[in-house]
Amino acid sequence: MKKIMLFVLTVALAVTVFGWGGQAMAQKSIVVAIDVPPRMMNPHGDDSDAGLQYMANFFDGLLQRKGPEGTLVPALAERWEHPDLLTWKFYLRKGVKFHNGNPFTAADVKFSFERLSNPDVSEFINTGKSIESVEIIDNYTVVIKTKEPIPWFANNMHQVFIMDKESTEARDPGEVMVKPIGTGAYKLEEWVKGSYVRLLSNEDYWEGAPPIKKVDVRPITESSTRFAALVSGQAELMSGVPVELYDKIVKNPKLEVVSRPARRSIFLALGNKVTSPMADMRVRKAMYMAINEDEIIAKVMRGHAAPAAQIPDPPTIGYNAGLKRLPYDPEMAKKLLNEAGYGKGFEVTLTGPNDRYVQDEQICEAVAKYLAKVGIKVKLDVKPKSIFFDEVADGILDFYLIGWFDGTFDMGRTYFKLAHSRDEEKGLGELNGAAYGDPEIDKLLQSTASMVSPEERKRTLQQLNKMAMADKILWIPLHYQEDLYAIMKGRGIKFQPRPDRWLVYKEISK
Repeated sequence: MKKIMLFVLTVALAVTVFGWGGQAMAQKSIVVAIDVPPRMMNPHGDDSDAGLQYMANFFDGLLQRKGPEGTLVPALAERWEHPDLLTWKFYLRKGVKFHNGNPFTAADVKFSFERLSNPDVSEFINTGKSIESVEIIDNYTVVIKTKEPIPWFANNMHQVFIMDKESTEARDPGEVMVKPIGTGAYKLEEWVKGSYVRLLSNEDYWEGAPPIKKVDVRPITESSTRFAALVSGQAELMSGVPVELYDKIVKNPKLEVVSRPARRSIFLALGNKVTSPMADMRVRKAMYMAINEDEIIAKVMRGHAAPAAQIPDPPTIGYNAGLKRLPYDPEMAKKLLNEAGYGKGFEVTLTGPNDRYVQDEQICEAVAKYLAKVGIKVKLDVKPKSIFFDEVADGILDFYLIGWFDGTFDMGRTYFKLAHSRDEEKGLGELNGAAYGDPEIDKLLQSTASMVSPEERKRTLQQLNKMAMADKILWIPLHYQEDLYAIMKGRGIKFQPRPDRWLVYKEISK
C-alpha cells in the first residue's frame, strides 16, 4: 500500500512540477522525458553523447549517420574525397541557410574547425590540434589537411557541428552558450534550465521540414519520476528505461518498450606498473576468470545485456569475431594467483562512476565480491562521473570500471584514446586512465594509421584486438548494454532507436 501511495504521489509531483494537464497533445508535437539535461548550447563545448544528441537537432555536420546501422551519408557536404593520407576535400551543399537566414558557405566550415582547438569553447581539442590547415577553394569547396594520417577523420564528421561564423563572432560568448544558431532541423524556442527545452521545426530545412513541428524535451534524471511522467500520459517517449522498471513497463497496457542491443561495452581497465600485481599476466588472467559475468547479466542487469569478449562492437572496424570470453573458473583463478606468488591474495582499489552507466555501482560491488572469493581484497571507490572522469583523464587509477563505444565506428580511434601509452603533447592515450603502456601495442596501432588499403587496416586492427584482449588482457570485458526506451501507445509515434543512442527528432514521426 505504501508503494502504491508513493507512486501516486510521484505522478502528482510530475504533473505539478512540469505544469502538465490531462489534455491530448497536438498530433504534430511530442513530449519526451529524457534522462540527461543539456550542459550548454555550444556545439563544440560538450563532446559527450548526451550533449551531442541535443546539438544534432540544432546543427548539422558535414556528414551525418542514418539508419539502424548508423550509415555515414552526406549532410552539409554533398560528397568528399581523400586524395592522400593527409588531405580531405569536401564539396559543400548549396542553398543551405542558418536559422538567422545567413547562407552557409566554406567560411563557416573553416571557422568551425579552427574553433575546435580553442580550450575556452571546445572539448574537441585533440581534433582541433590534429588539423594542419583549412583552405577555402571557393564558397562551396574546402580542403582540410591533418598533421598526421587520421583514417577515421571522415567518420567523425557527423559530430563536428558547423556554426555560423558571422553571428558567433558578433555575439557575446555567453549568448553563444545558450542560444544555438545552426542549420539543423530544429530551432531553439526556449530553454528553462532544470525544466524543459522547447524546439520548433525549421520549415526551411535543407532536407525538408521535419514531421514533428514542436518538441518539448523534459530532462528528468530521476528514473521513477521520468517513468511517472510517461505512465501518466504527460510524456509520450521516455529514454533511459532503468532495468528495474522494465517488467513494470512491459505489463502496462498503455506502454510499449522499444529496445536494441547497445554499442556500448562495459569493461574493467587495469594498469601494468611494475610495482603492481596486475603487471603479471597470470594475475590479469586470474582476475578475468574470477568474475561470473553470466551472473552479473542475470542478476545485476536483469537480463538486459549481452556478454562481451572485446571492447568494439560488431559494426566497428576492427571487431574480431574470433575472440571468445575466458570461462568463469574461480579454482583456476586461485591456481594462477598462487603461481604468480599471490596465493594469499593482495589488495586493490576498484574505482568507478555511480551515475554514468546502467547499474554501474552495482556492477562494481559484484566484481568486488567475486574477486574476494579468490583472495583479492577490493576497496570500492565509486563516485559521481564528474569526479571519476577527471581521474581517468589524469591517468592516476590502477583498476577501474568504464564504458565505451566509438562514435566513428573505428577501433583505431578507440585504441589511440584508451590503450596507447600516454603522451599528452601528441594527445595519445588521453583516456588511458591507468597509464597502461605496451610498446608492442603502440607499434602495431601506429602502423594502422598510414595504411591505404581499408582491408589491410581492418585485418591489422583485428590482429591488434586479439593481441590486446587475448594475449595481453589489456582489459577485462564484461558486457554490452541494452538501450531501452518506452512509448505511450495510441499516439501514433514512429520511432527507431539509433546506434549512437541520440534522439534526433527529424527521424521521429506521428
